[in-house]
Amino acid sequence: MAVSERETVITVRGLKNQFGDQIIHDGLDLEVHRGEIFGVVGGSGTGKSVLMRSIIGLQTPTAGEIEVLGENMIGRSEDEAKNIRRRWGILFQNGALFSTLTVAENVEVPIREYFPFIKPPLLDEIAGYKIAMSGLDESAGPKFPSELSGGMRKRAGLARALALDPELLFLDEPTAGLDPIGAAAFDELIQNLQKQLNLTVFLITHDLDTLYAICDRVAVLADHKVIAIGTIPELLALDHPWIQEYFNGPRGRAAVAHRGAKGEGGHDRGAVGVKQERAN
Repeated sequence: MAVSERETVITVRGLKNQFGDQIIHDGLDLEVHRGEIFGVVGGSGTGKSVLMRSIIGLQTPTAGEIEVLGENMIGRSEDEAKNIRRRWGILFQNGALFSTLTVAENVEVPIREYFPFIKPPLLDEIAGYKIAMSGLDESAGPKFPSELSGGMRKRAGLARALALDPELLFLDEPTAGLDPIGAAAFDELIQNLQKQLNLTVFLITHDLDTLYAICDRVAVLADHKVIAIGTIPELLALDHPWIQEYFNGPRGRAAVAHRGAKGEGGHDRGAVGVKQERAN
């Protein structure tokens, strides 16, 4: 599909986030296209999570415009925002599960909120299906989060994020804290779910293996804005010092070597050309 024909599902224009005298974003722009896995990277303090919170309406920006799935997200009433939010799912860091609820009950929370007419046993069947989709055994359903490993809690959080059959999936550091094998398995799961469910994935990560393995395009945050968007090969062609240090540093070279050892080619499912902006 031509670039001009691709549907944009997230648009951010002129975003500014400021806390007191601290400016997090200033003039940040980006677009996410339907059906892509879109990665966001940046150094500590560049506001990756603040960006995601602004997009999903948990953070009110100081200035700027945000549209998600064709709807303006700024200044919406709670009822209006709720109708949009049911079209996406969110996996926060560490899963953010309710500790007093079982895994199945956690998955049922958004279903009960948006579809209160759905009762057991159908509700239980839906929860079980979502748990299976996340790669967990059905025995995880009656367990509490404290009884799960870190990787299992992330998958349980993913099952809850998928509860409402979302079009758009937000993931905040999904592989953080996982061992390399667990992280690779989670990457594969996300990629498979994206293909099977035709999801658009907005992914915040610092994991270079994840970026190389599954992301179609990557946005780089620095200097209070998005300084570049493109495929990893396109980003590597840029001369920005942070980009070069990040992707060509020891960890970046290790990620490339790891993929080369596995015989994997570059991942590029309809990625568009690079965009680069310099700070004023």
